[in-house]
Amino acid sequence: MAVSLDDVDLALLAELQADADRTNVELARLVGLSPAATLHRVRRLKEAGVIRVISARLDPVAAGFPLQLYVAATLGRHDPRSTRVFEDQVRALPQIIAADNVTGEMDYLLTVVARSVAELQQVLAALATHGGQRLVSYLRLEELKPPSRLPLLSGPPAQAEPAARAPRRRRPV
Repeated sequence: MAVSLDDVDLALLAELQADADRTNVELARLVGLSPAATLHRVRRLKEAGVIRVISARLDPVAAGFPLQLYVAATLGRHDPRSTRVFEDQVRALPQIIAADNVTGEMDYLLTVVARSVAELQQVLAALATHGGQRLVSYLRLEELKPPSRLPLLSGPPAQAEPAARAPRRRRPV
């Protein structure tokens, strides 16, 4: 359920998304509150679950993970036990850094990092032996857009202007 957010909450969240490494005093100055009021609001937003975690975004290659892949996984069986076994394995593998249950041609979309092809093979084998019947991997070549901030301070997307009609040509008779 969405939490009721006022303009100050939105400003705080936007500033934290831009740079969560700011001090509370700097954050307070940016949103026009006292440091105590700012700290109180940030704590309230954490307790309400709006702020999940404040963390650093690392460069996988610089951190020693040159292989980055997306793995589309389809389960062999869809009963509760099979689903639990597969999901427990996904959570247990540290090389899987993100996982989503999706709808469509596959059941899960996983983001995987690996130090080597051998390590990647171990991850795929572990998934296959825990219910992953069809595993399709996509090697990530380049990041086009990093994970983005939520567009808290912008309105709904603008409607595209209708394309101007080209004048009709008359056919020669």
